[in-house]
Amino acid sequence: MLNLSDRIQGGMWGLLVGDALGVPYEFHPAKRIPAYEAIEMDPPAGYDRTYPWLKAGTWSDDGAQALCLLDSLLANGQFNLNDFANRIVSWKDNGLWAVDRHVFDCGIQTASAIDKLRSGSSPTRSGFVNPDGKGNGSLMRVLPLALWHQGQDEELIEDAHLQSVVTHGHVTNQVCCALYCLWARRLLQGEGTEAAYQNAVTVLREHYRDRPEYHNALETEICPDKEPESNGSGYVVSTLHAARVALREQSYEAVVKKAISLGNDTDTNSAVAGGLAGIREGMEAIPSRWIGMMRGKDLAEPLIARLLDGRV
Repeated sequence: MLNLSDRIQGGMWGLLVGDALGVPYEFHPAKRIPAYEAIEMDPPAGYDRTYPWLKAGTWSDDGAQALCLLDSLLANGQFNLNDFANRIVSWKDNGLWAVDRHVFDCGIQTASAIDKLRSGSSPTRSGFVNPDGKGNGSLMRVLPLALWHQGQDEELIEDAHLQSVVTHGHVTNQVCCALYCLWARRLLQGEGTEAAYQNAVTVLREHYRDRPEYHNALETEICPDKEPESNGSGYVVSTLHAARVALREQSYEAVVKKAISLGNDTDTNSAVAGGLAGIREGMEAIPSRWIGMMRGKDLAEPLIARLLDGRV
């Protein structure tokens, strides 16, 4: 029987390992992803890896921004919008929580939002720099909020919205982050994958009952009752659906490999699905060969230990 510590550690390391595993395959279409058994931290010999100079086991912007969020939550004891925004800027400018302090990947909308923050924009407005932007840059990092949060569902939903607004203000992004956090919370409580998802949808529908813009995004764009489909793209709904598709697999390894097999935004899809799989399966389910290859463990381990101290 998994305990809370197993699930929290599994969630954080599931995100970080999934991210690092997907990095070499990023931007490749599905037809150019290796076969299941060949998807590893080190791709097959001769594979055209995305960052050929990058050492295997290095997390990308997904992992670094997730650690920024976790660090901010632990430092403040609550979600502090200004503090989190400052940490995101420090990640981009100074490599905060990046392995070797080296930032090698940053989404277009995130970079534009950070430019706005540097110029003095409020973090409540910076994520609206591209009003129609629906990339997955806020979904990829939100999991620590669900692992840390001990408030009511309504509070978790609103905090998930706020952390998105820093870089991705569109309502669809906010709703995806809220749904993902509720789904993660139910998995953390030991519910099965599909039951946890359906419970999250039910709670969100009730929360949005008098908020038509949010309700419409949930029902007409995310379409939570439809069979999930994903082409692996960086569109936030595609990434959420990629997680739903991948979580049908029965092991952590199979989940992240399924997410990567979709191609395109492989690191984010694997991080988002992998975080949930890590909660569901626990820390011991993440292959030791991958944990052993992870770089930056000296950065992440003390932060995750602080998270555990406050939860278990």
